[in-house]
Amino acid sequence: MVSPHLQSEKERTIDDWLPITSSRNAKWWYSAIHNVTAMVGAGVLSLPYAMSELGWYIHRVHKLGDDEDIFRIEDRRGPGIGVLVISWVVTLYTLWQMVEMHEMVPGRRFDRYHELGQYVFGEKLGLYVVVPQQLVVEVGVCIVYMVTGGTSLKKFHDVVCPDCKQIKLTFFIMIFASVHFVLSQLPNFNSISGLSLAAAVMSLSYSTIVWGATLSKGKQEHVEYGYASHTPGGTVLRFLAALGNVAFAYAGHNVVLEIQASMPSTPEKPSKIPMWKGVIFAYVLVALCYFPVALVGYWAFGNTVDDNILISLDKPPWLIAMANMMVCVHVIGSYQIYAMPVFDMMETVLVKRFRFPPGLTLRLIVRSAYVAFTMFFGMTFPFFGGLLSFFGGLAFAPTTYFICIVLGVLLMIMAPIGGLREIIVTAKNYTFYS
Repeated sequence: MVSPHLQSEKERTIDDWLPITSSRNAKWWYSAIHNVTAMVGAGVLSLPYAMSELGWYIHRVHKLGDDEDIFRIEDRRGPGIGVLVISWVVTLYTLWQMVEMHEMVPGRRFDRYHELGQYVFGEKLGLYVVVPQQLVVEVGVCIVYMVTGGTSLKKFHDVVCPDCKQIKLTFFIMIFASVHFVLSQLPNFNSISGLSLAAAVMSLSYSTIVWGATLSKGKQEHVEYGYASHTPGGTVLRFLAALGNVAFAYAGHNVVLEIQASMPSTPEKPSKIPMWKGVIFAYVLVALCYFPVALVGYWAFGNTVDDNILISLDKPPWLIAMANMMVCVHVIGSYQIYAMPVFDMMETVLVKRFRFPPGLTLRLIVRSAYVAFTMFFGMTFPFFGGLLSFFGGLAFAPTTYFICIVLGVLLMIMAPIGGLREIIVTAKNYTFYS
């Protein structure tokens, strides 16, 4: 029989091997780059489209005929800007709460999201409440990023070589996934800090390129800012889908505790100090990325903007090609950020519950299987906008907007309905693996 001392020593050895708890020497800027990489992703590219379905305030005066005294005033009010601003404030406050809760119990660190849930709801109920939502979020993001990475590679190919033979999106998703079969073997958060830094730089760069190129392109002819749908039901459902898109864009909270777990902590200098410093830096960059892209993109294209703003842009070709490649590099880093907690869950269950020996073989099989699963799902259902709004509402809203329970629950119920409708509409003319 193994003594309690040896058992605890064995448990500590396993914890030192698991991805989340194996390294605790991160600096404050690790928090900044990981949070930027987790937050600013595929969602920012859908914000102009979300704005087109949410609307904004417009006040235009039209002169009628030659009579200078006869005018028509048009007013259209929409909550688009308000939704963006409120989401920024609410999610920042939510993030602050989570940073504070990481060590709210003296002598204990909640290194994983589900551990905090277990403390609140109990050992079993906490797992049932938190783990399904966290898995939907993290697996859903990885699937969306498979689609995003493949779409960006395809757009890059089509822009650079417009006369070349067209290649199916499926193959580009496979190319994107092949990178992750290698990168997924990196052991923990700190080992992907260089990749995350590159991804964070890319996010700021391509966001600037997007709104800069859009501003240069200017307002298109015959731009309309009314709702694209011509039926009340369609307008409502697309409005709900847009709320899901915004919720997806402001996500990132599901990996906050895991990021903070990689930092050292002492009573004199708890981990929340460098973590919060990094969060503030990250949220400033989030604002610099989100608001210009959303507002300039909607201003230029109106309600005809694509669900991925980069698809609406085609000139200058070299700049658009560069932006798409930057998106690809960024979502490579983002995929790894969201995959790491999933790797930790799977390896924890296999090693601690099923007594598999920890090591390279286990890691190679488990992580490769996960990458293959997300690749297959992304190849089968590559619906960018619909996936964003569906996953954004279903799981991101209740975990990101929980400061306002009513808002989070409403988004969780309504946004997936709009997202599912977007998927169904898109799927009508879709051929599998096309």
